[in-house]
This record gives sequence, C-alpha cells and structure tokens, in this order.
Amino acid sequence: TLRSLLPLAALAAACARAPAVPPRAAATSEYFPLAVGNEWVYVDESPALPPDRQGALRTVRILERTADGYYRDNERGELRWDPDCLRDRSRRLLCGPVAPGATWSSVVSVSSTERYEIAGVDEAVATPAGRFERCVKVRAHNRATPSTDHVLEITYAPGVGPVRLETFVVVDGVVTPQIRALLARYKVGGR
Repeated sequence: TLRSLLPLAALAAACARAPAVPPRAAATSEYFPLAVGNEWVYVDESPALPPDRQGALRTVRILERTADGYYRDNERGELRWDPDCLRDRSRRLLCGPVAPGATWSSVVSVSSTERYEIAGVDEAVATPAGRFERCVKVRAHNRATPSTDHVLEITYAPGVGPVRLETFVVVDGVVTPQIRALLARYKVGGR
C-alpha cells in the first residue's frame, strides 16, 4: 500500500467539488503510474505533529515487482493494477469508472469493511511540487464504532499519482484532522 502515505488506508483503519466528468474519460491506471524506480516525496503537514517535526519529508520509492505482479516499495507496501482497480493485498483503492459518486467497498477483515467513493473529479490541487489539474479525489470510510468513523482522502493526479493525502476521525459528527501530506517532488517514468 505504499504504507506510510500511499494510501494511508491501513493507518486510517487503525486510528478512511464534483463538476462534470472530464471531457476525456481517463483509465484508472493513469492516476497512479506503477514502475520500478518511481518515487514520491511528501511533506508532512499533519496537525498533530510537534512543531519540530512539521514539514518532515517522507520518500516512497518502488523497489521491485513481485512474481505475482505487485510493485513493492521501500515501506513494504505492495500495489498493482487489476483490469479496473488499483489494489493492495487486501483493498481496492481506486476503481473505475472515474465519475462523481462512483462507489465500491473492500472487506479488510471479518469486522471491517472500507467503503470508497469518487468524491471529486477534474479538481485542481496546489502542492509544493506544483499545481496539478484533472485530479480525482477518493474518499474511504471505515466505521470503527456506531459514533466513530475513520476517513481517508487521497487525491490522484493523472500521470503522477497521489498528490494530497489526508485522514480524519469523525466522532459524533465532529471532524478532527489527523494526517495531511502533500507532494513535494516526484520521479515517474524518468521525470
């Protein structure tokens, strides 16, 4: 899962603008290019971090492709593209069609189901790595208790991958931000 930051679903489970569809329907795989050597560096802007750790950088680099087709990163995460979804070993993280309101779910364990939705398409996102257009935002919910929900939002830029990652805890309707990471720089396909 590119565990530390990409997609943060495991962490969210532990602690989950929609204009018209873009003129050209993008293949879901366009939103997260997987290849050995691809690398993403994130700046951690998590509100819970102590001041001396604000702005810390975290690098996620794809090191190898496993025999069964998963791309393993330096955080021991593993991702692959199936015909219509990006997945790790237990979740479907980004599925088509890339259209506002599209939904899917992943049963993570006997007592845990994560529910995903396309929360936005054709978004513009500004990060330290630049401004990215035509982004898609995926929101995942995992109900921990009847009054507590863990929320993960990942915004993917076409040809780049995740550019913004955020997690929240919602308790009795009160939203508390947990993690926020923005793309600082990246190397994809030789860029």
